[in-house]
Amino acid sequence: MRHDQEFRSIPNVVRAAARRFGDATALVDGDRHIGFRELEGLMLRAVASARALGIGPGDRVGLCAPNSVEWIVAALGIQGAGGIVVPLNTRFKQRELSYILRKSGAKALFAAASFLDTDYTADLKRADPGLPALRTTVSLLGDRGRADMTWEQFLDLGAGPSAAHEAIDRLSPDQVSDVMFTSGTTGHPKGVTLTHGQSLRAYGWMSSEYGFGASDSFLVIPPFFHCFGYKAGWLASFLHGVTVIPMAVFDAGRALELIERERVSILLGPPTIFHDLLHHAGRPHHDLSSLRVSMTGGTTIPEALIRAMKKDLSFDIVLSAYGLTESTALVTTTRVGDTEETVARTTGRPIPDVEVRLTDASGQEVPPGKDGEILVRGYNVTRGYWDDPEATAAAIDGTGWLHTGDIGHLDGAGNLVIVDRKKEMYIVGGFNAYPAEIEKLLLGCEHVAQVAVIGVPDARMGEVGCAFVVSAPGADLTEEDVVAWAREHMANFKVPRHVRFVDALPRNAGLKVLKDDLRARYEDGERR
Repeated sequence: MRHDQEFRSIPNVVRAAARRFGDATALVDGDRHIGFRELEGLMLRAVASARALGIGPGDRVGLCAPNSVEWIVAALGIQGAGGIVVPLNTRFKQRELSYILRKSGAKALFAAASFLDTDYTADLKRADPGLPALRTTVSLLGDRGRADMTWEQFLDLGAGPSAAHEAIDRLSPDQVSDVMFTSGTTGHPKGVTLTHGQSLRAYGWMSSEYGFGASDSFLVIPPFFHCFGYKAGWLASFLHGVTVIPMAVFDAGRALELIERERVSILLGPPTIFHDLLHHAGRPHHDLSSLRVSMTGGTTIPEALIRAMKKDLSFDIVLSAYGLTESTALVTTTRVGDTEETVARTTGRPIPDVEVRLTDASGQEVPPGKDGEILVRGYNVTRGYWDDPEATAAAIDGTGWLHTGDIGHLDGAGNLVIVDRKKEMYIVGGFNAYPAEIEKLLLGCEHVAQVAVIGVPDARMGEVGCAFVVSAPGADLTEEDVVAWAREHMANFKVPRHVRFVDALPRNAGLKVLKDDLRARYEDGERR
């Protein structure tokens, strides 16, 4: 049976896990060990409390906190009450968070009061006091801060489990479970609507294919505000009784300690994570023999990295995959038994019941081996962008094909080879960075008159940003000034690592910036 039909909703996965796995460990967070039965109890309290706050079917709620037990229980509580989770990137600054909360129409905010030296609620209340989401605020971790209540005070609002069970019973696979905001080439984030059933079907299949089992432990490093940490992470794990170990901030040394102590067997993430583990001075002193399954994606994977992951990190299985948020973040994946060359060179074959086409500029399908735009159709494709019918129509055509903007080709065995992630997008340590959005933010600096951003190679992060800046008249701007301003006003992965000052940006007759000229200029400078 398909997982969407069997479980119906994400909260119901936890109820089923409590019956199937009982007191087996569901979560390890610091010194806390929480069994599946205890997790169900926490979820039911959260559902009842969310209902007491007035959260009901279709209500959007912002969730901004690091990977933690509280993030998971809050999400389950919101969804169990019929609400829709709006995960927020903890690296985002106030302006970015405010935009998403307003665009989604969020009526409440669950946020950490102290993470990365930030009280998200306090910052938003100072900068945007009229934000509707601030009418009801809950502090997820630590002190109350500027929120209306602490996490424990929130959990005490509920009136018992029976109404919570009834609310979960009313959920269906077709209901929207979350709106995942993804940046885009328009310069504004767009909210991808995804349903309970889409996620259960995609990640139920993936976790079964990858061999997840009740004896496994999964150190979840990718953040929960991304499908990689949330759906391929804790959701996929709970379907099979896997123990989840959330990691709030990646630290290679700490990760090595956790792998040894908790006998971690599953570790998924961008190549950066495995690069750092392999090159950490303490690696040879830790027992990593428990590691079994890995999947990495986001950038091209060197075959040497795959070999090192098997030899030096003890993985039996290393896989690769491709997806984008608009496709529930899963389109193709390699399979157990594929060669190292296939895993390194391709992202594998389409998952069941999902179609992939490659088309040329005229929309005609191209033969294997020829590059074209990647189109995707199937149950995994979003029903649309939140409150943005124009963007939805531009991305998904009348016959249901999602136009990804990514370029690739199919090899002779049907494996998808990614040639170019979106035309402008680049990937910083597993995070998608969109030049149009970063340029828009940089233009908020009064000393920047014009700016164009490109992705450039980086040995550790894969790619980083390089900003070509035209200074405002009379401005005495340095590279350090631009970087410092950017660090204050945008998420860290968006901050350009290189700044080049130019008198004018190269443009064509239509005044479009010639990014290829800028790439050539950067490469010439690096050669010199």
